[in-house]
Parts: sequence; structure tokens; C-alpha cells
Amino acid sequence: MTLSAEEWEIITLSVKIATWCVLVSLIPALFMAWLLARRDFFGKSLLNAIIHLPMVVPPVVVGYFLLVVLGRRGVIGSWLYEQFDITLIFTWKGAVISAAVMSFPLMVRAIRSGIEGLDIRLEEAAQTLGRSPLYVFATITLPLLLPALISGVTLGFARALGEFGATITFVSNIPGETRTLPIAIYSLLQIPGGQGMAERLVIISVLLSLLAIGLSEWLARRSSNLQKGSV
Repeated sequence: MTLSAEEWEIITLSVKIATWCVLVSLIPALFMAWLLARRDFFGKSLLNAIIHLPMVVPPVVVGYFLLVVLGRRGVIGSWLYEQFDITLIFTWKGAVISAAVMSFPLMVRAIRSGIEGLDIRLEEAAQTLGRSPLYVFATITLPLLLPALISGVTLGFARALGEFGATITFVSNIPGETRTLPIAIYSLLQIPGGQGMAERLVIISVLLSLLAIGLSEWLARRSSNLQKGSV
């Protein structure tokens, strides 16, 4: 199967957006997962609902919300444009944001499950030895949490790779800029003679997802074996 330059452009753009989505979401997702798993505070249920809202509302609604908030005339978007000449709408950076918003709940859920499954007594024992909370988190919590982090990253990447509704609503369908795999497949199915290329992109999408899942499983097993060997 020989891919055209246009197909390679779509694939590389999709991987680029999904990768940046994971990079910008990982630390906030880790923080939110830890906050929801380890702390009780007023408004916790509301925060949890807001984080998971993109999972239950139509993606087009999320895209419209981003358009209202981050568009050039939006609440935040207009300020970014006037003060820093930053435009997110109709750009690949905007596609990263829309994909990140849609994948964020999955990353938080995966990491939160991992945190809730940790034996907190290990962290408490380290703290009784005079270690700071930050040191304990970096040397004990994070290594034990690695399989959950890998799972969260994989889910986020796969979700970003398949994001369609919020992305096309917020940043439209611009070749070379915002036309990702699902948007390209949809566009090709609307034009005569586009089915062949659409089928190839469908196969590529499945292969990329399988590769991400396989790599995640291998890394999780490797991490688990290393943890068992260090015990």
C-alpha cells in the first residue's frame, strides 16, 4: 500500500496533534486525579462533573463552547489575539486544545484509578522517616503509578487521534492545518472517487490505534516487572 503525499500529511498531522495533546494534558490530568483521589473539599462533586462533562455531551457542544471562549471574538480568545497576537481558531494548536479537552476525562479516570489502588501506607512510612511530601511523591508514588500513567497516556492519545466533532466545529477542516484522520475520512466519503483513499486512511487509523495499545501493554508489563524485581 503506497501512500500519497497528501495521505502522509494527514497522518503526520494527526500524530502530531495527538502527541501534543498528551504532552499538554498529562500534568494537569495527574494533578486533578490526585486531587479527586486524595482530597475532600467543598465542590468536589461539581469539579468531578465538570471534568467528565466532555464524555457525556455531544462533541459539537464542546467545539461550540471552545469557539465562544477561544475564538477571535471569544471571552479569552479576543484577549489572546489583542495582547499577544495569538489565534487558536483554524489552527493545529486549536485542534490540540479541542482534542485535549475531549481526552482529558479519560486520562484523569485512568490515573485516578491507579492512585486509589496504591497502598498509602508506603507513602506514610516514608514520611515518618522525615521525607518531604514532594520527595515521597517523586520517589514512591510516581514509580508505583507508572502503569496507570501509561494507560492514561494511551487512552488520551487514542482519543485525540479519533477526535472529530469538537475539532471540526472549533478549527474547521483545513488541509495541512486541521484536517486530521477522522476529518479527512469524513471529507473523502463526501466526494466521488474518495472511497479508496478513505479506506486506506481507515486502515492506518486502526493500525495506529493497535500500535498505541500494544506499546502501552508492553510498557505496563515492563513497568510491573521492574517494580516486582525491586521489591
